[in-house]
Amino acid sequence: MLYLIFRVYCADHTYCTLRLPISAPADQIKYVAAEKLKIPTEDELLLVEVRSNGERVIFKDNDISIPTTLTLNGRIFVSPKDHLDALTCLSEQEEATQGVGGDIEMFSTKELAYYMTLFDWDLFWCVHEYELLFHTFGRHHFGQITANLDVFLRRFNEIQFWVVTEIVMTQSLSRRVGVLRKFIKLATYCKEYQNLNAFCAIVMGLSNVAVSRLSNTWEKLPSKFRKLFTEFEALIDPSRNHRAYRVNVGKLQPPVVPFMPLLLKDMTFTHEGNKTCLDGLVNFEKMHMLAQTMRTIRFCRSRHLVLDPPSPKSEREVKSYISCLRTIDNQRTLNALSQKLEPRRT
Repeated sequence: MLYLIFRVYCADHTYCTLRLPISAPADQIKYVAAEKLKIPTEDELLLVEVRSNGERVIFKDNDISIPTTLTLNGRIFVSPKDHLDALTCLSEQEEATQGVGGDIEMFSTKELAYYMTLFDWDLFWCVHEYELLFHTFGRHHFGQITANLDVFLRRFNEIQFWVVTEIVMTQSLSRRVGVLRKFIKLATYCKEYQNLNAFCAIVMGLSNVAVSRLSNTWEKLPSKFRKLFTEFEALIDPSRNHRAYRVNVGKLQPPVVPFMPLLLKDMTFTHEGNKTCLDGLVNFEKMHMLAQTMRTIRFCRSRHLVLDPPSPKSEREVKSYISCLRTIDNQRTLNALSQKLEPRRT
């Protein structure tokens, strides 16, 4: 059985460390944590994720695999129901996560893309097709975990917010232009390596309002990079049900690391738009539509990933760097940092 070690906090930000099976339900976690934190269990207790923007998300008692479902800077809290409003995020949640030491400019862009693709491929390879079904229909119906899928989806958000964080935390205009150019080149290499999950995450990060509003930075970017980014934005344009992306993917041969949020969107749309049973009979048309998405997953990894490595100048350092990226996932904080760099024109 797989166990996880994680912290559970209470309203005064004291915490306990638990070691529980990954399949432990929220109900079990909150009572074990309450006992350790000496919170009276006769009160109705809630297990809550407090996010970096202060938002509180209450877990249902039968929710499982809680630690893997958290947002990037989310924390688990236990609280009596009456004290829910007293839960506030930790000061560390409002800051950038501590990535592995290193500066993005230390590494060649091709090296970053290569090792990111290997890392993301390993995460994607671990996702079982059934996890998409469990995620779509609700894990509690099956008593099954979707930890591998959770981690892969979290990776998408990590890359997206890493892009924004690195740009808004670069004070010098000339260096910021260099970082912006590096991310556009990184997206180019990820697309070349068919790591579409990372490609889409990078482009969405560059489209984030905290980055897109930096007009001085974009103006100093060479025109060929601005043109390239415009092409990338068109490729992930959601109009006509992401037609541009789907046409592009249809031309590719495996191995491919797909844009997982879109596959889950397809599954959810199919599930919510069609009844599972009609007149007491299984709706096989719905089953075929769900199976089509699962076949896409199977197709993407029907061949093993084999890439020619770039010159191994700093393999260990790059691997370490891309496995733990520095991120801020609070949009208000990112916007404030962006405003400091380039105040709004009056």
